[in-house]
Parts: sequence; structure tokens; C-alpha cells
Amino acid sequence: MPDPTILTAAELASIRRPYRAARLLPRRVYHDAAIHDWERERFLRHDWVVVGREAEAPDDGTYFTAELDGEPLLVVRARDGRLRAFYNVCQHRGTAVVEEPCGKAVRFQCPYHAWIYDLEGNLVRAKHTEDLEEFSLEEYGLNGVRLETWQGFVFVNLDPDAAPLADQLGDLVERFARFDFAALRPARRITYDVAANWKFVAENYSECYHCPGLHPQLNKLTPYDVGAEYEPNGAWQGGWMELVAGAETMALDGGMGSRRGRPAMAGMTALDERRIDYYIVWPTTFLSIHPDYLLVHYLTPDGPARTKIVCEFLFPESTMARPDFDPSDAIAFWDLTNSQDWHVCELQQRGTASRSWVSGRYSDLEESVHAFDQMVADRYADDGVVSPRTTLQRQLDAAAGDAAIAHLDASANGRGGSNGHGAVRSAARTRASVGAQPGSGNREEDRT
Repeated sequence: MPDPTILTAAELASIRRPYRAARLLPRRVYHDAAIHDWERERFLRHDWVVVGREAEAPDDGTYFTAELDGEPLLVVRARDGRLRAFYNVCQHRGTAVVEEPCGKAVRFQCPYHAWIYDLEGNLVRAKHTEDLEEFSLEEYGLNGVRLETWQGFVFVNLDPDAAPLADQLGDLVERFARFDFAALRPARRITYDVAANWKFVAENYSECYHCPGLHPQLNKLTPYDVGAEYEPNGAWQGGWMELVAGAETMALDGGMGSRRGRPAMAGMTALDERRIDYYIVWPTTFLSIHPDYLLVHYLTPDGPARTKIVCEFLFPESTMARPDFDPSDAIAFWDLTNSQDWHVCELQQRGTASRSWVSGRYSDLEESVHAFDQMVADRYADDGVVSPRTTLQRQLDAAAGDAAIAHLDASANGRGGSNGHGAVRSAARTRASVGAQPGSGNREEDRT
């Protein structure tokens, strides 16, 4: 039975209907501190969550620290070459063992009383414990955290009994099999502080209904009514948008020639090079696949009304080694787009606090928002039911041609095509060209 303190049975049923009959999540899930705490316990502490990249600890002894729902973590490459994760907590008096955000070590020494741990987390020295009764070094090593990797991303799970990561990712593993995102390296990282609930950010990322008015630069390159959603089998949601004829990638200069000689990433097909793919990897990671780079958003919920967002631009090492490498076009484009999005998310947080708003309805361009809300509702319900998704395909850009349409219809294996279950729209909607809204969200930029 669903927990009535989260959503009632009637509310859950209204969200899980086919999206043209469904309602949005109700107001309190974006504002209620008790619901936020429930999500922290059920989502962040029991699901696999990305905390970093394998490349942050490439060699034996290299490490980085992270935090997941307030829990301090230490990720280290041990002597056997394996990545391991531990709570960054000394088992003596609870001091943080490692202070630096990253580095290299042959062992870890607590800065308080100098208890020493090896790279495998074993306690190897604790002075003045020799005479203690029933004390052994073996019993007081660092507490481990489950860690798995996929496509270069480091996932941890605070639940020791959780199913493997592959069970959560489902067919996303096979869908991404042709890529080698583990080989990508960061060119820039920007951190935003957004005064909005994390689910508003995810819903915003899921649709382009807002793009003509809010993102004229983006809508010029990938029209909002051209694309399709994928049919997932796992805890993810995604789809693609079509680049207009002549555009190479997303950039403020209009995309024409804006890759500046940057080659396509490994595994990209000719069809991939005409698209931008967008994925939400449950619960808090967004992957935007461009022909020449991968854009990643990492979300950290900070209370019901605030979200920290780290935006990272990943490129192939060979591309970054080029003497003329300059990613500023892509970075400027997405910094503007992000700021536009964060602004309306903050307005949404403010507006939905009103008692006059209870729960809205989806437009017929927001089936992907409904798909995300279904993932949330299914976890609220915790009844083992996975709500069926509605996936629609919008009109293709004329430049894609009949061959691309045929490819989409034939593609049922998830390798760059549509899921084959959508109906092509009969006509494209009118494309508006309205000016951008002002940006928002405090920003910190870190050149890597």
C-alpha cells in the first residue's frame, strides 16, 4: 500500500494514468520538508547515485572525496587497481580521515589521533590500543560503501542490500554499449545554486515545450517539435532532438562550423551526428550526448527548495590535445541555456508555493515530463508496479529525409534510433522566435 503521508492512492492513480488523462505531481512534493526527507531516505540512500568519474582516481593510491545526502565518502584506487568507496569517518572518534578533495596517498592517517588505514580501508596502526580488552585492528577498519562503475561514472549505494547497478540501469547499458565515455575528460565545470526543487529541474530538462520562448538559440538549432522519446526498460528516461540542416553541434554562433574541427566521439553513427540525445539517469544525473562531446549535469538536492547543479563538459582526450582546441562555443551556449532554465525553475518554485495551485495538467508536448513523474510516483507507491510510458515521435526535419524515417521505424534495439512505437506527427507546430528570459542561479566556474 502507498504511504499516505507522501501521496494518497487517488493522487498516485491520477499521475499514473496515460499522460493525456494524467495530472502533474501535487504541490506539496515540491515544498514539504517531510517529503524531501522521505525522498532522501528512499531515493538517495537506497538507489545507485553518481558521485564522480573514474578518471578522478586513475592510478593506485589516487582518491577523491564526495558527499551523498550528507554522508562523507572517500573513493580510492587500491593497490589491486580496484576502486573502493568508504565512509570518510575514522572509527576511533569519528573524525574525517581525509580533508583534501583529491590527491594521492600510500595510506590514510586520521589527522586527530593518527590512526592509520591502508588503501583497502584496513586499520593497520592505532597507537595505545594494545592493552584494550576485546579490541582488534581487523574490527575497526573504515566502513565500506558499495561502488560500481559504468561508462566512466562512479556510482555508490548506501544500501548494502540493494540490487546491482545493472538492474537499475536496465537496457541503458546495452543502449550505450557502442560508446566509450570512460575515455572522456573534463574541459570545464560550472556549479550553479538554484532556488528550486530538484524535480522541477528534472521536469524542465525533460521537455522542449518551453524552448521557442525561453531558448531561441537552442530552438533555432534543434526545433522543439522535431524528435522522439525512447521507450526505456530501467530507471531512466530519454529522447532525441534533430539538428537543423547544416548545424554541427550546439553553439552560440548558430552551430554552423562550430565544432571547429572537433571530430565525432567514438561510437557515434552518421545518424547520431544529426542529433542531440538527452537522458535522465535516475535519480539525479542528466546526460546530453552531442556529436563531439558529452554534457553532464549532476544534481544535489539541498532541501525542498534548493538544488546544487554541477555542469561538466567532457571531450575525448585526443580532441583536447589538438593545438586549436577551444570549447568556449559549447560552454557559452549551455551556460546561457542553463541560466534561462534555472530562472524559470525558480519562478516555478515561487509560484507553486501558492495555495491556488494544487496540481496541473500536461500539454501534448510533455509526455517526457510525465515519464519522469511516473518514475517518482512509482517510487512513492513502492508497490512493484512500473507505469507504462507513452512515447511519441514528432515530425522529423525535412533534411533528415525518408531514409532517416525508415531507420527510425526499423530501430528497436535502442542504438540511436526511435523505439518504433511512436506515431509521426502530421505537421510541425509553428516555431516561435521570442527573446530569451534573464538568467538566474548563483554560479561558480571551475576550469579543469
